[in-house]
Amino acid sequence: MIGRIALGGGITATVAAGIGWAIARRLTAPAGPRTFDLTVRGVEHDGRGDLIVLDRTDQTTAPGIYNLWFEHDRWAQLSADIMDRGPTRVARRITSTAPGLTPKVGDHASWSGIYYATPADAELHARDITITTPAGSCPAWRIDGDPSTWAIHIHGLGSTRASTIRSVRAATELGYTSLVASHRNTTEGPRIGSGRSTLGHTETADVDEAIGYAVRRGARQIVLFGWSMGAAIALQLADHPRHDGLIAALVLDSPVLNWTEVIKTNCVRSGLPAAAGHLAIPWLTLHPPPRAVGLLGRIPLHSFDWTARSADLSTPILILHGARDDSVPIRLSEAFRDARPDLVELETFDAGHTLCWNADPDRWQNAVTTWLQTRVPR
Repeated sequence: MIGRIALGGGITATVAAGIGWAIARRLTAPAGPRTFDLTVRGVEHDGRGDLIVLDRTDQTTAPGIYNLWFEHDRWAQLSADIMDRGPTRVARRITSTAPGLTPKVGDHASWSGIYYATPADAELHARDITITTPAGSCPAWRIDGDPSTWAIHIHGLGSTRASTIRSVRAATELGYTSLVASHRNTTEGPRIGSGRSTLGHTETADVDEAIGYAVRRGARQIVLFGWSMGAAIALQLADHPRHDGLIAALVLDSPVLNWTEVIKTNCVRSGLPAAAGHLAIPWLTLHPPPRAVGLLGRIPLHSFDWTARSADLSTPILILHGARDDSVPIRLSEAFRDARPDLVELETFDAGHTLCWNADPDRWQNAVTTWLQTRVPR
């Protein structure tokens, strides 16, 4: 089995190349359908409403509020209440459901931190717009507020615009106009080539057009909210000289600050040695291997190493990161903060990847709004 190969002197070049190719292919794979890997074990009713019974896992016992997604984009929001139902199961209280959804025993569902399906579900009034980008037309939501201060919300790898509605609530509380952007090679954006992600490299150009859209409509200062890979995109944009004086602050949740380290961490999570991650790097960064992976060109991963590049930045940054993040380790955010304590603040949560808001939405909202009030003049 690949997971048991010792990556030492005994491994052949052919095997090493094959492992690296497979990891690079998996990492950049086109966005696929949601996996429905949870089974509804029971549905209960009491005087306060309905409860859903699920297998006991790290996810289903996590503190906070979450969403269960069912087939056909149906969903059920769950409260923070967790009730034991024996050694192998728990019950979570349902607080709201998509219209027409009645969960039943045997239904298959997916656990998610994407708590709102649309802005309307978060009581936000949004307009559907499109942003013209080098890749084509990218759908976006616009939530109007102060026309001079805009927030642009950038989702991560394999995710959707809906994942960032959590941060739109904070921007709306502050009165900002919000633009919830999409980008190429996602389930919502235009498909380019094989549909593979370039880990924020080419996607940055699409979000840059969202900035242009905001500026043409009166934006004098912009706050970028980046989630996971969306944070890597936000950092690239903040580093662009033509945005000097325009991008006022960055709010980054579970940010990808070093792709090499993130790839190694996800190898470990998948049962491979961390060293296997290094084997994928040439397939992503050197000519001509990226084309063998299905990419149109190389990805300059060194430009995404923000611990090494921290001196290049001048924009104030707030990071929110979960201590239990097994996809993007919190130590990367800690090292980034330690490299630039004058610029970077870090709020830690008892949460997994991009789940800080879910673990404690009130604290997340308060941390973000309080920090922005002191950093972004109105």
